[in-house]
Amino acid sequence: MTSFSTLPLSDSFLANLESLGYKEMTPIQAQSLPSVLQGCDLIAQAKTGSGKTAAFGIGLLQKINPAWFATQGLVLCPTRELADQVANELRRLARSMGNVKILVLTGGAPMRPQIASLEHGAHIVVGTPGRIRDHISRQTIDLSTVQMLVLDEADRMTDMGFYDEIAAIVRECPKRRQTLLFSATYPDDFRAATESFLYDPVEVIIEAQHSSAQIEQRFYEIGFDERDAGVARLLGHYRPGSAIVFCNTKAHCRELLDTLRADGFSALALYGELEQRERDEILVLFSNRSCSILIATDVAARGLDISGLEAVINADVSKDSEVHVHRVGRTGRAGDQGLALTLCAPNEKKWVKAIEEYQGVTAEWHSIKELSADDEHGDPAPMMTLCIAGGKKDKLRPGDVLGALTGDGKLAKEHVGKINVTEFQTYVALDRRIAYDAFARLNAASRLGGDFGSFKGRNFKMRFIEV
Repeated sequence: MTSFSTLPLSDSFLANLESLGYKEMTPIQAQSLPSVLQGCDLIAQAKTGSGKTAAFGIGLLQKINPAWFATQGLVLCPTRELADQVANELRRLARSMGNVKILVLTGGAPMRPQIASLEHGAHIVVGTPGRIRDHISRQTIDLSTVQMLVLDEADRMTDMGFYDEIAAIVRECPKRRQTLLFSATYPDDFRAATESFLYDPVEVIIEAQHSSAQIEQRFYEIGFDERDAGVARLLGHYRPGSAIVFCNTKAHCRELLDTLRADGFSALALYGELEQRERDEILVLFSNRSCSILIATDVAARGLDISGLEAVINADVSKDSEVHVHRVGRTGRAGDQGLALTLCAPNEKKWVKAIEEYQGVTAEWHSIKELSADDEHGDPAPMMTLCIAGGKKDKLRPGDVLGALTGDGKLAKEHVGKINVTEFQTYVALDRRIAYDAFARLNAASRLGGDFGSFKGRNFKMRFIEV
């Protein structure tokens, strides 16, 4: 009973699911969707990457009346990145439904364009609690028409201090609504705090463990002063195309970044206190393969769902076994093989013992000395990012940029990677081997000369972002 055809969905909706590659329901989808489609409130305990976006997204879209331009669905997410990912997936799922407007409201973006979009109406709003609360206080959003409220990664939102904002938002929604709460953990204090949000909820728990056939976990014992050198040795030996390295503190992130860059590795660090613009740019560079290694704290990495991640390295052992499982679960997605490598100093063995008990498996120990010390030097990332000083406000679209690159830039399509168009800037991944030649040809086609390129018949300043 894991086929989507067993659900009461239209033929056109099922055909769209098929075209998107949704063949069979994942466990969270199979156990939650029947209840969601019947209108029940839901508590679902499942990890990131389990298919939960489709689990609530399909149910949410079935409730929407496209002819009624009012906010009928509200999805709260802990971070801007997760909100963008959720909105994009909802748009894909809604392709067969006609004109369903999905609006993202998050911090770090200008308020005025969001207010203008709300004035034109939206069927579904996806946002972060702080920014939704701002709109409520300005009376620029009306939640009295919400029929379904989704709290995605609810435990993370409360960990980040958003509980008061969430409670205030819930009070603005109608009492007669459907509420879905998705959370990786559901401790007793959190259960008590959210009890009033739900009415007689169905509870679904999907075990947050990882198959050893899908993700290989290896533990390496190191000395107290060998941690950063150990990370370099692991990266040099395994040569992952993309890897996240987790540190327990932002100070260690910065220290490790300096070490790896000195060894020639293409690395960036993500931690608290970064401006939203810096954070967004780092994630673009990592996802488009202009940077191979992302060093991050757990707080900074919350809400990130990066596809094709070949390896996770724990530079520090997490003191929380659930956090360890979440770190490891970022690799080995969508049927791919994943690799999780953990460095452990003698004083951290007690935390590994707790992880063994939590996962119900024995840690597989290896010696770091088995790995060659000759490979502790990195290679440049395969792509480089060209930043164009124009974006959505200039009516630039990915097709315009690709057209200029394959026209004036004389590039083959296979030399162009991801194109990310933001409000004010456009980021283009180019094959590193031909990037500077393409830059020179775009520059030659520009009327202005210097660091300008011609796109859509207009000249925009451009530069490479070096990692």
